Amino acid sequence: MADPQATRAFVIEPLTRVHKRAAFSCGNEALYRYLREQAQREQERRVARVYVLRHIPSERIAGYHTLAASDVETRELPEEIGHRLPRYPVQPVLLLGRLARDLHFRGEGVGELLLRDALHRCVEAQRGIGAIAVIVEAIDERATSFYEAYGFIELQGAGGRLFIAMETIARAAGPAKASDAIEGLHGEPGY
Repeated sequence: MADPQATRAFVIEPLTRVHKRAAFSCGNEALYRYLREQAQREQERRVARVYVLRHIPSERIAGYHTLAASDVETRELPEEIGHRLPRYPVQPVLLLGRLARDLHFRGEGVGELLLRDALHRCVEAQRGIGAIAVIVEAIDERATSFYEAYGFIELQGAGGRLFIAMETIARAAGPAKASDAIEGLHGEPGY
């Protein structure tokens, strides 16, 4: 779990033109290029919302995540979930499209902070729109392991696509508020 003292040095905020995107380096060219060249445009066109984790002392972007509305084919969901849903071919979900951490901040719990923020925002969004789950598209095995450590489950026949049901997020909170649910999810430190 992220060190509470370390989180005080960061703030999560919507991406703006003021953020220093060129200095960001996550080790994945596609994720770097997205932040540098595409993220601002997608946000302005309301295709996705991009949130950056800014390191306050250095003003560097420590990481970012993107959120958008999406859908998933009902047949991709595990049977125990799919049979309880309306008989539509697709179901509404929220997409955690990208999540990346700058290499400079490796081992500081930045991945967990970003994931917790994304799940919190999804729980908040679900109060106003229908969504049965949060979907991610893991870019590699390491990312898959990261998400699985937080309770994400691979979709059937969807190579690299994982989901976590909104009710799982809420259940993780126990009797606490649903927006605090992500406090009950714990993964491997250091991503």
